[in-house]
Amino acid sequence: MATNKQLLGKGIKYLTGALPLMFLGPSLIYNAFMNQHTNWHYLVLGIGIAACLASMFLIFYGLKTIMKGIFND
Repeated sequence: MATNKQLLGKGIKYLTGALPLMFLGPSLIYNAFMNQHTNWHYLVLGIGIAACLASMFLIFYGLKTIMKGIFND
């Protein structure tokens, strides 16, 4: 059983893309709640939530791709 290195690399790229979003999302949400007195509160909160959701999606899809690369379906 050989490992598909192209799929493995693709999955690692997805996980690499999720890494900054894992830190950016919660810090944006924290910033939005600390600055509730400004008009940009809801926009920053929405961007933070979107970054967290994108991070979760990229982690799931990256791990799924890595599993396909290792076990060849």
